[in-house]
Amino acid sequence: MDKRKICVVTGTRAEYGLLYWLMKEIDSDPNLELQIITTGMHLSPEFGLTYKKIEEDGFKIDKKVEMLMSSDTEVGITKSVGLGCIGFADAYDELKPDIVVVLGDRFEVLAAAIAAMIAKIPIAHLHGGEITEGAIDESIRHSLTKMASTHFPATKEYARRVIQMGEKPRRVFNFGAPGLDNIHKLDLLSRTELENELNFQLASKTAIVTYHSVTLENNTAHNQIENLLKAIEKFEMNVIFTKANADTSGRVINEKIEKFTNKEPEKYKLFDNLGQVRYLSALKHVDIMIGNSSSGLIEGPSFKIPVVNVGDRQKGRIKADNVIDCGYGYHEIKEAIKKGFSVDFKDKIKEVVNPYDKHEDGKTSCRIKNVLKEIEINEEFIKKSFYDINLSI
Repeated sequence: MDKRKICVVTGTRAEYGLLYWLMKEIDSDPNLELQIITTGMHLSPEFGLTYKKIEEDGFKIDKKVEMLMSSDTEVGITKSVGLGCIGFADAYDELKPDIVVVLGDRFEVLAAAIAAMIAKIPIAHLHGGEITEGAIDESIRHSLTKMASTHFPATKEYARRVIQMGEKPRRVFNFGAPGLDNIHKLDLLSRTELENELNFQLASKTAIVTYHSVTLENNTAHNQIENLLKAIEKFEMNVIFTKANADTSGRVINEKIEKFTNKEPEKYKLFDNLGQVRYLSALKHVDIMIGNSSSGLIEGPSFKIPVVNVGDRQKGRIKADNVIDCGYGYHEIKEAIKKGFSVDFKDKIKEVVNPYDKHEDGKTSCRIKNVLKEIEINEEFIKKSFYDINLSI
């Protein structure tokens, strides 16, 4: 019997970290053949050529799809999607996968899904049904849901939302967030080991900061990152910064942070990326997380650390009690950080439960792999019919 070919698409190192254990599960199953396509930030020198990390982990990359333009404007991102569609069309034609696996909501994944849908290749979508009202990711994510044949949302509410969009309940599998398997399976670094790895001293108060552009707003990145850095400067703490994604105005944010960190390199340090072990180890040892990354909502609760969530980028997502929402203003950010450092707040979140870790056993990726392995691929899987729900209007 021919092995079922499962093609996993990844465009960023952070996304790869979430997919790692699923890729391992597929690769180790004798009845499955893992195919890997890398694209986007993985292939960019600006973001560290992180496809090399995938190869270092022992995976074989079957295809590299170049699609990033040198511009991070709306025009540049749109052209990148077009280039991606061309590249993925050729890659699928050669690899002929049985299922394409995509995660999340980025524009690289949109290109991958468009090409797969037109090629009549079933799509499995992870992390559907979520809401991020401040970013184009919102529309991309829901578009991926309508193109996908099977779904792996991270919570019960997100699963309900996928069904509300007309997807059949029997094609929707709520196992939790696969990236959290890393927390259960990886050997994280001690505080001293992390300091050595980063060549950076953790102080009595240390923060990790990731801030991305809010892509449904026009020309706001400059002021937002200025306010954030101004607020950070008011606290006596060391800060680990990670770069913004290759989104509209991402370079504006990265340039501002680089200039800021260069002024006081003993207190502040910017990293292209940390990788899963160093990143999760940082979450284990820092005192607070600041920014607007989904990681604060998904991984943050597992480490029971305060997360200051700035602005609208994650508006609508399910949040645990460790998350402090605030606006973009300098005073709002400063007060939120102050609250996060307070003894009362830290006491309050000691027993916080992660809503994205359904089983808390590190086996979410295995459950997803088993569905991909066993689900019947037939005409109905491709020709989806709309699932109606009863609504009183």
